[in-house]
Amino acid sequence: MDFNNYYKLMQSSQVIMSYKGAASSKLLDGIISASQAKLDEIETKKSIHRKVVGILIEILQNIYHHFNKTSILPYLEDDSSVMFIFAKTSDEYIITAGNHILKSEILAIKSRIDEVNEMDADQLKAKYREILESGEFSDKGGAGLGIIDIAKKSGGKLGYEFIDHNEHLSYFSLIVKISAI
Repeated sequence: MDFNNYYKLMQSSQVIMSYKGAASSKLLDGIISASQAKLDEIETKKSIHRKVVGILIEILQNIYHHFNKTSILPYLEDDSSVMFIFAKTSDEYIITAGNHILKSEILAIKSRIDEVNEMDADQLKAKYREILESGEFSDKGGAGLGIIDIAKKSGGKLGYEFIDHNEHLSYFSLIVKISAI
């Protein structure tokens, strides 16, 4: 997320939680707990609360599982490449999360998200079942189920952005909006 988009988000919403730094399972668990505690204070609708928490968990787990330090660390100045912003406007929750990726991964990620964004709710459910039943899982364990699950739960299109970092890396941001109405 570039500075102008970040500034606009900060001006137009209530930031519930934000983080920039290195990723660890303990830290991401802490972010989930703190975000959930804050959400407990502001969201009274149980269905929206469950949906937002489920998406938060999936996004943060995706960051942790897909942030491949081994492949990107040689090209980074430091390992604090994870960014997370959880905000609320009057009518929606916005979760933006990002991390560095190898430029060679851009096409696959973009293709996967574009494919999911073209599906309606029934198609998403069918694709999710198809992947589960096929038993084809990646070395990271998910077979792309996370993106499908996020799209199913959010009920909307997933936003994304790739920003060049250097000749080897880009910064990937996933933007998810969940209706608060």
